[in-house]
Amino acid sequence: MLRWLRGFVLPAAACQDAELPTRYETLFQKLDRNGDGVVDIVELQEGLKSLGIPLGQDAEEKIFTTGDINKDGKLDFEEFMKYLKDHEKKMKLAFKSLDKNNDGKIEASEIVQSLQILGLTISEQQAELILRSIDADGTMTVDWNEWRDYFLFNPVTDIEEIIRFWKHSTGIDIGDSLTIPDEFTEDEKKSGQWWRQLLAGGVAGAVSRTSTAPLDRLKVMMQVHGSKSEKMNIYGGFRQMVKEGGIRSLWRGNGTNVIKIAPETAVKFWAYEQYKKLLTEEGQKVGTFERFISGSMAGATAQTFIYPMEVLKTRLAVGKTGQYSGIFDCAKKILKHEGMGAFYKGYVPNLLGIIPYAGIDLAVYELLKSHWLDNFAKDSVNPGVMVLLGCGALSSTCGQLASYPLALVRTRMQAQAMVEGAPQLNMVGLFRRIISKEGIPGLYRGITPNFMKVLPAVGISYVVYENMKQTLGVTQK
Repeated sequence: MLRWLRGFVLPAAACQDAELPTRYETLFQKLDRNGDGVVDIVELQEGLKSLGIPLGQDAEEKIFTTGDINKDGKLDFEEFMKYLKDHEKKMKLAFKSLDKNNDGKIEASEIVQSLQILGLTISEQQAELILRSIDADGTMTVDWNEWRDYFLFNPVTDIEEIIRFWKHSTGIDIGDSLTIPDEFTEDEKKSGQWWRQLLAGGVAGAVSRTSTAPLDRLKVMMQVHGSKSEKMNIYGGFRQMVKEGGIRSLWRGNGTNVIKIAPETAVKFWAYEQYKKLLTEEGQKVGTFERFISGSMAGATAQTFIYPMEVLKTRLAVGKTGQYSGIFDCAKKILKHEGMGAFYKGYVPNLLGIIPYAGIDLAVYELLKSHWLDNFAKDSVNPGVMVLLGCGALSSTCGQLASYPLALVRTRMQAQAMVEGAPQLNMVGLFRRIISKEGIPGLYRGITPNFMKVLPAVGISYVVYENMKQTLGVTQK
């Protein structure tokens, strides 16, 4: 498509300033689908889609905000031409910042070097894949014409925004994972896109957790009561829960699990920004290691803040019908009979579990994506939604597998007071007791329903997240 764009709409000879009006006029006519002399946002979206030109995140909104001088919601030819001329000047500066040896071409080694300056590491082979997606003439270098054509309608203004565009559109991992909060650009923060994305993620999490709540409650029941009966399996566990409390009991504890999303997300996002500032000097770029440490510490901070709700969720899930009338009744009874300290039972293994989970999740995700890029990427470095979701689900599963014994001990400590005849042990004591009585498999009780909910949870949250972003007006790439 880029070859067609250069040959038909953006001929090489049109690089001369004298030819700019003709070049822009040809393109404007392609976008002005109803021929009324102006282009609205719908025409822009449909026209660009038909031309096959890749758009960056928030592209349409930025084009209209920047180019619509008279604020009438439409672009006439003069506004359109002025926008593209100004944009080309910015893209020229970005191109020069990547062209380290000033030979008029960008090579793979120059991309690697620029990313390293920004604290991001990729192999030269992966950099070549980036070049291949932009390179129109097969030379494995990108000249100014190819660069301009590729980013013509992606309103990036500097190299950092271009790298963010690559991150979103090519699937190259730069250190983000589900355990580490999202990175937001200054534009996203100023425009309010950041809170819309967080809200969309919160709603997606709520729907996903509610949809998989029966499996989650079964996991908790098997973690707490599994040792009492070797016969507690998935079918038996579900039958026992339904017999004891009916179908509705399968969602017991889900309300608390959903309610804690908002405070946990807010605290994690705020703490993440603060830790990044503490770990980097002013003006310094945040690298992958700093992002991982900041994200892990932010997760620990958020868990410290909302941990009493984790205890309440476990108590409600394990509780019998009529034992608690709701969240507040549960909290009141715990405080009355066990004191304030009960709200932080299992806190230490919970904190210790964050590092192996986040670290392995991140490492496996990067390994899987690098493997795909090295072995399966051909014409494009974009792996597509299914590959990305698959990598995310598998890396999350590996993270859970590594930290599961700590999660099981945490849950048992949270629920110890509710199990008749169970001694009140600390973390080390519980580990010893489980291994001596149940062996190593005892540390993984309930892991089957936990794994069973990974794929539906990822799929449901993705679908809801994408639909919520559209509803909230979060512009797509």
